Amino acid sequence: MNMNLYGHNNNWLMVDCGVTFRSPLDRIDDQNPSAKLFDMIAPDPVFIENRQESLCGIIITHAHEDHVGALPALWNKFKCPIYTTKFTAEVLRRKLYMTDIAELVKIIVVEPGSKIDIGPFTITWLSITHSLPDAQALFIQTAVGSIFHTADWKIDFNPITDQPFNAAPFKQLAKLKPTAMVCDSTNALRPGYSLSEGDCELGLLRTVQQCQGRAIVTCFGSNVARLISLARVAAKTGRYMTLLGRSLENMYSIARSTGYWPDELKISHRRDIGYLPKHEVLIVATGSQGETRAALGRLAGDSHPDCEVESGDTVIFSSITIPGNEKAIDKMVESLKTKGLTVIQSAQSKHTIHASGHPNEHDLRDMYEWVSPKVAIPVHGEPQHLQANALIAQKQGVQKQLVGLNGDLFQLAPSIKIIKNAVKVGRIDITEVNKSIKS
Repeated sequence: MNMNLYGHNNNWLMVDCGVTFRSPLDRIDDQNPSAKLFDMIAPDPVFIENRQESLCGIIITHAHEDHVGALPALWNKFKCPIYTTKFTAEVLRRKLYMTDIAELVKIIVVEPGSKIDIGPFTITWLSITHSLPDAQALFIQTAVGSIFHTADWKIDFNPITDQPFNAAPFKQLAKLKPTAMVCDSTNALRPGYSLSEGDCELGLLRTVQQCQGRAIVTCFGSNVARLISLARVAAKTGRYMTLLGRSLENMYSIARSTGYWPDELKISHRRDIGYLPKHEVLIVATGSQGETRAALGRLAGDSHPDCEVESGDTVIFSSITIPGNEKAIDKMVESLKTKGLTVIQSAQSKHTIHASGHPNEHDLRDMYEWVSPKVAIPVHGEPQHLQANALIAQKQGVQKQLVGLNGDLFQLAPSIKIIKNAVKVGRIDITEVNKSIKS
C-alpha cells in the first residue's frame, strides 16, 4: 500500500499510490484480534490533498496493485499528471476506462532510461527487474540533494519479461554521490540472492511433468512473468493452457497489447477446457490466498461454470501465503484434498515453484555497494525487515541509516534527521468509492 512523498522548495512529488485488500483500518494484534476488514484500503492522502496546488506530479513505478490501485479512487484529490512506462500506463488506462474521470487524467508515458523534469525534481528512470514488465527505479535530483528510490526490485538475470538485470546504471549512480537510497526491505531477512523467475519456470516444468490429470496452477494475477513461464511449460508438456480469473485475463491481454507476450505462446479459451482429456489441460487460476469467490475457490466448491476438477488432478500453489491469509488457504487446501486432489504448496515443494520479486540479503548488499549512498532509508516491510535492511547498509559502509514509521519526515538537507510523527497518516476505506466509480 505504497504512497511516498518527496518535498523540495515547497513542491511535492508523489511516488506510487497503492491499495491493500481485505484489511482493517487499524492494525490487527493481540489487543484487537477481530478488527473489521474492508475490501479495499488506501493510505489517507489528507496531507497532500491539503497541498494539492504544490503537487507537481505522480510517478507510478510499476503496475502492482499496492503501487497503482488507489489512483482511480483518489485522483480527484490530486488532479495532476501521472508519469509511468507503457505497460503500467495500459494497466492504469483500463482501470480508469469505466470511470467518469478517464478523460480528465493526463497519463504521460515515459521511456525507460529517460531523464525528465517535474517541477524542481529531475527524474532519471532506471529499468530494474521485478515480476512484471517495465518496473522502474528512480534517481531523483534536486538543487540540494538526490535520492535513489529503488521501488520493488531484485537481481534477476533471467526475469522472463524484461532484459536481464544490468548493474552498470546503478554503479554509475555512485559517481553522482546520492544523498540517500530509499530501499525495498521485504526480504531483508532472507539470506543469499533472490531466486530467478527462470529457476521458477524450470521447477514448474518438472512439477507439471509429474501430473497425471489436470494441472491447476494458482498464482498472483499480476505476475506476467509467471504466466509466460506457465505457457512455456504447457507447450513443453503438450497441454492446453487456459486462464480462469478476470485479473489473469486482463494481464494477459495487456501483455499482448504492449508487446510483452511471445506470439508463439497460445492460450485456449476457458469454455473449451472442459472438453479436453485431463492430461492435456493446464489451468492457471486466481485465488492463491484462499479467496472463495476467485476461480480456485469456485473450482474447489464445484461452482465454476467452465470446468470441474476431480480426483487425480493436481493443484500447484505458485505463490506464498500472505500473512493473515493462513486460515483461508488451509481451508481451501483441505477442501481440495477432500475431493481427492493432490495439492503442492511452494513451501513444501521439492522444486522451485515460486520466486519472490523482492531483494534478499545479498541483493541488498550488492546494491548498497554499487550505489554507495550517504544515507540508507529502508521502506516496504515490517519493523524487523527495516532493521535488517539498515544493518546490511551499515555493514556495506553506508554512513547513516534512518529507520522510521509511516508519517515520519526524513529530512535530508540542510541537516539529516527524522522528524517523528511530522505528518498525520492513516488508512481509508475506498471500497464504496470504487463501487460508485464502476457503476
